[in-house]
Amino acid sequence: MNDVLDVDQLLTELTLAEKASLTSGSSFWYTAPVERLGIPRIMVSDGPHGLRAQPDEADHVGLSGSLPATCFPTASAIASAWNPGLVHRIGQALAQEARAANLSVILGPGINMKRSPLCGRNFEYFSEDPFLTGELAVGIVDGIQSRGVGTSVKHYAANNQETDRLRVDARVDERTLREIYLPAFERVVKASQPWSVMCSYNKVNGQSASENSWLLSTVLREEFGFQGLVVSDWGAVYHRVPALLAGLDLEMPPALGRSPEQIIAAVEDGSVPLDVLDTRVRTVLELVSKGMGVLGLEESFDRDAHHALARQAAAESVVLLKNDDGILPLATGAAVAVIGEFARTPRYQGAGSSQVVPTRLDVLLDELGTVYGEVPFAPGYRVGNEGSDDPQSLLDEAVRVASTADTVIMVLGLPAADESEGFDRTHLNLPADQLAALAAVATTNPNVVVVLMNGSTVVLDRVLPYAKGLVEAWLGGQAAAGGIADVLSGAVNPSGRLAETIPLRLEDNSSYLNFPGDSRIVTYGEGLFIGYRGYDASALEVAFPFGFGLSYTSFEVTDLAVDTHGSVSDGDLAATVTVTVTNTGAVAGAEVVQVYVRDVESSVARPVRELKGFAKIALAPGESRRVSVELDQRAFSFWSVRHGRWAVEAGDFVIGAGAHSRDLPLSRTITVEAPSLREPLTRDSTLQEWMQDPVGRELITAAVNGGQPATVMQEELIEVIGTMPMSTLANFGGMSLDHGSLDRITADWQRRTVTA
Repeated sequence: MNDVLDVDQLLTELTLAEKASLTSGSSFWYTAPVERLGIPRIMVSDGPHGLRAQPDEADHVGLSGSLPATCFPTASAIASAWNPGLVHRIGQALAQEARAANLSVILGPGINMKRSPLCGRNFEYFSEDPFLTGELAVGIVDGIQSRGVGTSVKHYAANNQETDRLRVDARVDERTLREIYLPAFERVVKASQPWSVMCSYNKVNGQSASENSWLLSTVLREEFGFQGLVVSDWGAVYHRVPALLAGLDLEMPPALGRSPEQIIAAVEDGSVPLDVLDTRVRTVLELVSKGMGVLGLEESFDRDAHHALARQAAAESVVLLKNDDGILPLATGAAVAVIGEFARTPRYQGAGSSQVVPTRLDVLLDELGTVYGEVPFAPGYRVGNEGSDDPQSLLDEAVRVASTADTVIMVLGLPAADESEGFDRTHLNLPADQLAALAAVATTNPNVVVVLMNGSTVVLDRVLPYAKGLVEAWLGGQAAAGGIADVLSGAVNPSGRLAETIPLRLEDNSSYLNFPGDSRIVTYGEGLFIGYRGYDASALEVAFPFGFGLSYTSFEVTDLAVDTHGSVSDGDLAATVTVTVTNTGAVAGAEVVQVYVRDVESSVARPVRELKGFAKIALAPGESRRVSVELDQRAFSFWSVRHGRWAVEAGDFVIGAGAHSRDLPLSRTITVEAPSLREPLTRDSTLQEWMQDPVGRELITAAVNGGQPATVMQEELIEVIGTMPMSTLANFGGMSLDHGSLDRITADWQRRTVTA
């Protein structure tokens, strides 16, 4: 079905009731049709890392009855690849599977920030950094939409916890929103125009996201230029008419017999202008028109090819955290034993609405067997309530098996019950029985390689002492086992880099005292300082820093050059950062060059450093290549609350390049010229502000020299009273300037600066 709708004509023919019906779905996964006018229904479905298409009625809350689909690595995994091109290819594969299911819109990706490592849904989100998240979002959205299937970028906005997620009020200052929680949405909207954006459940500064006109209309549509449809998260509409007025186009799932009727009544009584309803209906019809392209298609997808892509993606997502004595890779023919129930019963995806029925599922024990032959195995621990063996017998068996091998591959991780949509974690610990098994095994055989299967960060204080090799494999999808085996055996050289910091302690995280809030309020008291921004500002040691990852080869980054062009005043300041990357090791590999920017001196609090560019480059042994990273004016900007816009202050900026956020051996300082951001001086400006302004200081000095007492010019007194407004000081006798003098110099300052 390739026809498109004549939206303008349809708007003249639709009845009020039909228009109202279009602003709600017709069932859990379908928009509403209007059969008499040839408006079909289209299907939407969950699918951040694999489709959960349910074309027939199923248990819709949940989590069964969906069509088999390729389960790609979760967002927390694929983000560690630092490769927008890879997620673009995954997006194209997802779109092909959607076309085969006649599915019009994939509900994803999720691009919320990892404010706290405790968020139960972190496995669905890319990173703690908005720049990295935005670049990955562009990659997957472009990949999906290049095949004529839509996306729904979610959850807009400040949805960073599961605790009381439908009612909690996220209290976030505007600068923090603008610099941390909105930039990824802004980036993907401006670069890719996703077909839809999904609003979140929570309130933002007192108003539900579905009824927040500042978020949905002012920022998203007017400022970011979003042209698509705003859909609610499933159940996020609490008052249909206010949501409609605020900018929400489509309510899902539909509150049939309630919401359409409320809209009809509101139009009839004049509380909703008809043109507002028509605007919402137009947006729905435009989405349906685009989504009609997949209806009636009889296409399929290559399950083997998609599984191979999932395996490649899983391997590229693996982060090698530790490799003492070069224990990895393990050569073919090595005498290895495998311990850990997850090697036999894999944890490969998250729980909740993203849960996929995979087309097939690799098992690590089997994949290792294809490389090393039949390998001794012991479960070591139970997962949940599975199995009947008592803990001591499991430990005894694990120790016995470990003693038979040169190297032990120990698979640890979080059970599904520990992290899921719907609830947050309360700690970052691995299960106690797994840690006990690791300690017992390492006492018997010190050559232990730990493989982690988890969707969210865990603390590693009880892992690192026992692991010579440590591999973070995340939740890598249905082909994760094959990807892990490829890395352990050296068939793939690991190139994953952490997209989130691994702290030493939960208490070190900047959100710790404010997460998840209470009394239905969560205060984002840490402001800008989430993730590595917080750890760096507090000078805290971490287990592994943001951007970290090892390789089986070595790299050298040299010859940093920074070429600036454009200007702040013209709005086109930019810098080209170029380095030479050399593979100094013996095997081919890929390095991620990361570029961070630091404002040396600022009038506002700014992070120590912020990621503003990166490039991934594959190199043969001994090969060198020049790599360039482009920085635009936003890379140097902060959100000025006083001016209500992005601003750059004149001064020095340090551009650092290297392997991760705490390994930046190369740096250059550039000096940026920019218009002054100082506010106009008034009677209520402070003494310090007057003295810091050249014209202001001159006028005060002239007034003093003209006969006023000189008390105000005493430097030691300025330290004490400098933060007081001049209008207050004018009330104090003997403080040099009375109200008459202050009025005169204020008028003089305004004349001179306005004329200038």
